Amino acid sequence: MALNIYNTLTRQKEEFKPIHEGIVGMYVCGPTVYSDSHVGHGKSYVSFDTIVRYLRHIGYRVLYIQNITDVGHLLDDGEDRMLKQSKIEKIHPLQIAENITRSYFEDMDKLGVVRPDISPRASGHITEQIEIVKRLLAKGFAYEVNGSVYFDVRKFNKYGILSGRTLDDAVEGTRVETRSEKRHPADFALWKKAESGHIMHWPSPWSEGFPGWHIECSAMSMKYLGETFDIHGGGMDNQFPHHECEIAQSEAATGKPFVKYWIHNNLVTVNGKKMSKSLGNFVTLKDVFARYNPLVVRFFILQSHYRSTLDFSDEALQGAKAGYEKLMTTVRNIREELKKAETEKRAGGISLDLSLYRKRFSDAMDDDFNAPLAMGVIFELSREINQALNSEQELSLDFLKLTDACFGELGGKILGIIPEQLPVRAEGENIESQLIDIHIKVRQQAKKEKAWWAADLIRNELEAAGIRLEDKKDGTNWHRINRPE
Repeated sequence: MALNIYNTLTRQKEEFKPIHEGIVGMYVCGPTVYSDSHVGHGKSYVSFDTIVRYLRHIGYRVLYIQNITDVGHLLDDGEDRMLKQSKIEKIHPLQIAENITRSYFEDMDKLGVVRPDISPRASGHITEQIEIVKRLLAKGFAYEVNGSVYFDVRKFNKYGILSGRTLDDAVEGTRVETRSEKRHPADFALWKKAESGHIMHWPSPWSEGFPGWHIECSAMSMKYLGETFDIHGGGMDNQFPHHECEIAQSEAATGKPFVKYWIHNNLVTVNGKKMSKSLGNFVTLKDVFARYNPLVVRFFILQSHYRSTLDFSDEALQGAKAGYEKLMTTVRNIREELKKAETEKRAGGISLDLSLYRKRFSDAMDDDFNAPLAMGVIFELSREINQALNSEQELSLDFLKLTDACFGELGGKILGIIPEQLPVRAEGENIESQLIDIHIKVRQQAKKEKAWWAADLIRNELEAAGIRLEDKKDGTNWHRINRPE
């Protein structure tokens, strides 16, 4: 099965065929670094991280670009986000940018998100943005007013191709304070003249000022990936106006198609409501990590398709935690049994065919990166492996190696939920091991005294608690099992 991607531009699934065989250029809109990352960032960047991981898994050489917006992201009232936060905290906006950029990558590292190949900053690419504005002015797609430059949307007849909006639709939500300067209410800023006291500004042919929000992504994506590239990703909330404006200014400047495949991830709700600071339900990743293992959070995110809404709640995370721990129990049991088989130099034993599971996993991911379905395949494999581990027959050493590698590849390298090294058991788990060993000794004594009822009681109660005993010639071993649903 070939890889098929839902292309927002064409509103249908298409077979993925990169511009250059074997190579993928991919750009994803990064964070505006004015405050700590929230769960919406988590969903977005885990989703695109999984996409990049899978593309690399199936053999593509991916150049992954994700920008850092540290200037130019204008709010509805026309004020720069970074400057507004600077006024609140009373420190330089680039100091905020540095602090939050570090914080962002710390959060992403904990989620197992692989760092982008290049993380360009908007403030570091002012020259490139100015050059695009010059080209747009020269071609008649832009105009200058009082030191600011705007894109004339009526000159670009494909405006609305991504979002499906008409110019009349686009007028809704237009920033009131700039309407008097613009020829059409839907025109958008390419360069803004800095008012007195505006901290972040640069020289340009038109004024001492700063770039608009949309121009940065066109400049940085084309600088590193070329004027036409394979994949552009971002949140669904960026489809309009941000990505629509990117297409307009990029294609107007170059005369070439901008992006072949547009991928948009859906948003996060909190207990069924849109996440918002005004509603008091704004949740940062640091808040979540204080209560849950970050890999549980990643597991939770991947339970929802990237194009589906993800509803965040403690109840949902508790369910994800239970499911994740169940999967980790299986992986731990496999690795413990593998160590035992290596020690015993086990030559024989039963094995199972893993190829069917690998194929079904690949089929799921080839269908628009369907991670929830792919995780379902991993859990089906987990159930079958548990049945084999809990049987009286031993698994072969070779099969255990293949199984561990399979979980590591599908659940680790691709989905990023199974670490190469499982965490060392906590102190409480060591005490648990000691208590289990005590129960085994008591049971052995009961069997010597032919108190079979007591021996059976200990065995049954431990199994109900998730611990299975195995009586062998040289003594009794135990391992964890997944308890029934």
